Amino acid sequence: MDGRAHAGGPGLRGRFRAQVRDEIKQVALRQLADGGPQALSLNAVAKVLGVSGPALYRYFANRDALLTDLVVDAYRDLAAACEAATAGAWKDPADRLRALAKAYRAWALEEPHRYRLLFRAPLYGYDAHSEPLVQASQIAMNVAVEVLEGIAAEGPVAGGELEAPLAEWAAGRGMPGAAAVIAVRATTLWARLHGLVSLEIEGNFASMGLDPTPLYEGEITNLLTTPPA
Repeated sequence: MDGRAHAGGPGLRGRFRAQVRDEIKQVALRQLADGGPQALSLNAVAKVLGVSGPALYRYFANRDALLTDLVVDAYRDLAAACEAATAGAWKDPADRLRALAKAYRAWALEEPHRYRLLFRAPLYGYDAHSEPLVQASQIAMNVAVEVLEGIAAEGPVAGGELEAPLAEWAAGRGMPGAAAVIAVRATTLWARLHGLVSLEIEGNFASMGLDPTPLYEGEITNLLTTPPA
């Protein structure tokens, strides 16, 4: 048997390559969890896997390429978690938004080191706005847009001064059909929830002796009842 692809899927060589890449990423994620992006090292990963450092360059061109794969995976996993929580057209739009917000927080609390990768430049000089990352971030945004379309359908929401620039932003991000109100809601949703989640995973609420759950629940209610200004 050779490594050529068969009708049913990739060949043996392709499957082996995918498996090795996954193993590299799993070790890299453990490094990130233990010491943050600065701890990530291809040589250290190679040592854990029992191979030479140069051997890893057959799978990732450099550390930034490995980081990019990790960020893309994180965006996709976050989107999948939110999508699973909001699945079902039968749900009330408000219930779907609550499910989305809770899934967002739950994923961040379970994967704080991966969540940080999404919203911080992992390393000095790293290009956090490359095309693969922009496309991956859109996957997560699309889940929110789809849920928020149901909310907006229930009635108009005034976008105020935000309406025009956010409508332009939505079109530029591949959402030409998204109404300005959806862009306003999506941006407001992310900004508010991200702020609370970021404070929580960094331990700010814990140091204050404050349970963030009521704050988070209250913010979700505000998003549902208060139009963006």
